[in-house]
Amino acid sequence: MHLKRTFDILASIFGLIILSPVFIIIAILITLRMPGPVFFRQQRVGRDARLFRMIKFRTMQVDHGGNTISVKGESRITPLGAVLRKYKLDELPELWNILRGDMSFVGPRPDVPGYADRLEGKNRLIISVRPGLTGAASLKYSSEEELLSGQDDPVQYNDEVLYPDKVRIDVGYIRNRTFWLDIKIIIYTLLGKKLSEPWAN
Repeated sequence: MHLKRTFDILASIFGLIILSPVFIIIAILITLRMPGPVFFRQQRVGRDARLFRMIKFRTMQVDHGGNTISVKGESRITPLGAVLRKYKLDELPELWNILRGDMSFVGPRPDVPGYADRLEGKNRLIISVRPGLTGAASLKYSSEEELLSGQDDPVQYNDEVLYPDKVRIDVGYIRNRTFWLDIKIIIYTLLGKKLSEPWAN
C-alpha cells in the first residue's frame, strides 16, 4: 500500500498548508471563547496496537469528567465546540497525525484502549491497519452524536449496537480495500453522503 501512504503524505502536507488560515481562525476563536488549551489530545490505539496521541481542536469544557461517548446537545460541549463538531472542523488537526504516520486519510476510526481491547478473532484486523480520519463506518454513522442523543442509555446503545456494527463494517473495508475505494470514501465524506458498505456499490 505504498500508493496509499504516498497519498497520505502529499495530501496531508497540502491540507496543512492550504487550511492554515482556517487553523489560525479556529485557534483564535477557541482562545477567545473557550478559556483553556486550543487542542485536545487523547491516547488512541493505532496500527499493530501501538498507542499514539490523536490531536483535535478542543470542543468541550476543561476537566468535564465525562465518558468517551459524545452525545449531541450535552452540556460539556461548548456552543463553539458544537459548531466545530457539526462541520467536522475539530478533526482538522488530525492531518498532523496523518503526516506523522499515526493515521491515514481512510481507515477505521482510532479507538481508545478500552474499546480496542474488546476486539477478538477476525475483528483484530482493525488494528492491523492505520486508523483513519474517515472511513466506511464513519460514512454510515456520520450523525452518530444525534443518533445517540435519542437513546435512553447512549453508552449501552453504543456498546451493544453501534460499536459492533462499526467493527463489522470496518472489517469489511479492510478485506476489500483498494486505493480507489479510499478515494470513493473520501469523496463521499466531502459530499456529506452516507454509504455503509461502499465496496458493495
